[in-house]
Amino acid sequence: MTSRRRTTAALVLLGGSMILAVASADEKLAGIACRSVHLAYTAPEATAFYNEVTVEKSAEGTYFCACGFNQGYFGIQEQGRGKKVVIFSVWDPGKQDDPNSVDEGNRVKLISKDDQVRVGRFGNEGTGGQSFLDLDWKEGETYRFLVTARVAGDRTEFAAHIAPPDAKEWRHLATFSTLAKGKLLGGYYSFIEDFKRDKVSATIERRARFGEAWARTADGRWIALTRARFTADKNPALTIDAGVESGRFFLATGGKVENAHVPLGKEMDLRPARIPELP
Repeated sequence: MTSRRRTTAALVLLGGSMILAVASADEKLAGIACRSVHLAYTAPEATAFYNEVTVEKSAEGTYFCACGFNQGYFGIQEQGRGKKVVIFSVWDPGKQDDPNSVDEGNRVKLISKDDQVRVGRFGNEGTGGQSFLDLDWKEGETYRFLVTARVAGDRTEFAAHIAPPDAKEWRHLATFSTLAKGKLLGGYYSFIEDFKRDKVSATIERRARFGEAWARTADGRWIALTRARFTADKNPALTIDAGVESGRFFLATGGKVENAHVPLGKEMDLRPARIPELP
């Protein structure tokens, strides 16, 4: 699986280093998997990050991240044999990949979770705490995602909520705390990732629409995330695209996709319609 920790670090730069990163191809990835494609949003530090995802085309081994941020990521995944889940993860501080190498006091802590949510430790893409909820999400339906942040001493508590299209109320997945030096939410992004990497997966298109995205600042103001930069990992595949469609951003990768809309590394804009209803 692609290191999301390294992807996040690159997305946060958003400047010359990011453009250089997406332009430096790694030929070892050619033909192995669909290229990972991202939207990097522009917004100030916030106590809440809201986004929506409508998956239009999926395949086994695909993760659709709705709410990525400096300390974690939140989205839906198609695994295999019809299995679909929601995943919310928060990173430990540091750059290690072995979850057992992190001292107990530096690890992500579970504060609370839904009774049906499974939690555990993860590694090999940074280390941290991870939560899973079985959810048979559907293509063509819109799912709402919300991450909130609260500073608690030298830690920040990040809580994840999801609202499927037929839900009357938001559902809390889990709340994790991590050593974040007093930081709230920042470094916002979304992405599509093919982690199956069996060569066949590169021939199958993945596509999703994202937005409207919003961030709530510490003083309670809602700010629309109306600008996003189109970025990608070092896979040299050219079967990628991004743009604005029906008032939302979209990402596409794999199969016979052509870059017919926004060039890689460029920004795009949309106009917000309404402030979201939140728990």
